[in-house]
Amino acid sequence: MLFFGTKMICPVLHATLKHSLRRFQLIRCCYCTSPKLSEKNGTIELLGKTYKTDHVTNIRSSLIPKIGIGLHNMKHHPLNLLKRQIVDYFYKNFINRQKNPVFSVYDSISPVVTLHQNFDSLLVPEDHVSRKLSESFYLNSEYMLRAHTSSHQSDLIRTGLNAFLVFGDVYRRDTIDSSHYPIFHQAEGVRLYRGQELFSKMNITGDYQIFENGEKNETKQPLHTKEAVMILEHELKSTLENLAFELFGKDVETQWVDAYFPFTHPSWELEIKFQGEWLEMLGCGIMEQEPLTEAGAGDQIGWAFGLGLERLAMRLYSIPDIRQFWRYNDSGFMSQFDVKDPSTPIKYKEVSSYPQRIYNMSFWLTDGYSENDFYDLVRNVGGDVVEQVRLTDDFYHPKMKRHSHCYEIVYRDMSKSLSKEEANIIHKQIGEAASKELGVENRWNL
Repeated sequence: MLFFGTKMICPVLHATLKHSLRRFQLIRCCYCTSPKLSEKNGTIELLGKTYKTDHVTNIRSSLIPKIGIGLHNMKHHPLNLLKRQIVDYFYKNFINRQKNPVFSVYDSISPVVTLHQNFDSLLVPEDHVSRKLSESFYLNSEYMLRAHTSSHQSDLIRTGLNAFLVFGDVYRRDTIDSSHYPIFHQAEGVRLYRGQELFSKMNITGDYQIFENGEKNETKQPLHTKEAVMILEHELKSTLENLAFELFGKDVETQWVDAYFPFTHPSWELEIKFQGEWLEMLGCGIMEQEPLTEAGAGDQIGWAFGLGLERLAMRLYSIPDIRQFWRYNDSGFMSQFDVKDPSTPIKYKEVSSYPQRIYNMSFWLTDGYSENDFYDLVRNVGGDVVEQVRLTDDFYHPKMKRHSHCYEIVYRDMSKSLSKEEANIIHKQIGEAASKELGVENRWNL
């Protein structure tokens, strides 16, 4: 459901609710049915729709029950508290002449997108690593689970929106450790301006333009004027720095680092100093003009940013393991975030701690082997009992001309003590599955 109209939203928003709802209905998708995977006659049923499978389908059954759960929309969940803080910040700081919030919020858009939405609409190159089967989750050659909330930028802009926030679950095949999970959550923000609107906002008069026929350099795109980019950069950076102050306190140190994203130029990353270390908080930049033109907003110029909710929530609430966010049925976890004010300081307290079971697995590799394929297999067989997988040895045998990998696999159940016998069974199942599905030749499993 749309974030508008809930008790946490200020009353001034109601005046714009009807208009925003009309726009949202063009692209919304409610999680009205439980996600199920059913492979019959080469099809997958997901979120109420049926998709044909093909040679690129790589979604495992263990992932399906968690697709579309929407932790960021659950009351008393830490990701929901963080989302509310971000929304409150933008509602408070971006107000129109009628004293209504400028930004609209979309937090329940289906995570199933086309490859065009996820890649092409954002100018992601054909040879970009994120397109590989080892990096993303594909339903088939046309549809996938979004790898970022940026997938919806073009669709929302095409409806006429010029200021919006998107919150949602995103999916990537990745390593296994305390800070990585195949599902995580992002926040996306976009703000667009027409020429006079941009300059009048800064009380600048004169014959200034936002477009020109220039050349691309490190500071701007060929169609953008230097003056327009300077104003956008100033607003973007001050907005996001103040968001950091809102979340982490006025005394937090920040710094900007130049970055690269296919869909923005110039681009930056904002880092904050947290517990003595620099932490990447978000990525942002001036939106590339080509996607804006294709979305029907070629007369506008703007900025965009994206951030990971888990990354910030783990620091903000001192949550040590990303798997903890999935304990939404655990009252011991959720009760710690049962507060009325989302900005209430909270330090997470470990509910319980059970011992680890540490094993090793070594096997000879085959051509085309991908570490992410192995991580995905381990997650599918072992589920959340697998706490971490770490490559400990990459060996090449010169006579046999073969490579082998050795992995340390750490097992720990979040709800009870895992016995050695239980861990043995899971470890054996992983070894057998790796041999069968990846074609590797097991050397030893200890």
